[in-house]
Amino acid sequence: MTLPTLTLSLQYGRFPDAAKHRLVLKRHKVERWIRHALAADGEVTVRIVDAQEGQTLNREYRHKDYATNVLTFDYAVEPIVMADLVLCAPVVEREAIEQGKTLEEHYAHLLVHGTLHAQGWDHETSEADAQEMEAEETLIMQGLGFANPYQA
Repeated sequence: MTLPTLTLSLQYGRFPDAAKHRLVLKRHKVERWIRHALAADGEVTVRIVDAQEGQTLNREYRHKDYATNVLTFDYAVEPIVMADLVLCAPVVEREAIEQGKTLEEHYAHLLVHGTLHAQGWDHETSEADAQEMEAEETLIMQGLGFANPYQA
């Protein structure tokens, strides 16, 4: 199976635990996770941020005043997938602990999830769409050697 090509920019905001997240998010792993979720070639920027930056972006762009795990900014330039994925490190880490997952596993899932959003998948439009997106995420994650992200 030939995977789509990916031009990746991997960025880190300045925050106290950034080094721990850099260790988990090796460039080759991030590229692999995203490429498996792409249906076409892509240009993706991944930025790992602290809670303050995550909350500011969520408030400004989604009008929700809290830091969320992943934000997807899709620039819809077909046939190339162009997007920014912003992941909030403290939220991702907290959720991984709460869900009994490794930090790597949760980052992989959220990068797959965000990449699908960048291609038009949406779990907030209907229950059927949510189930379809979860099924696709599960297939991709299992193909990457991870467990179903929606089972405890």
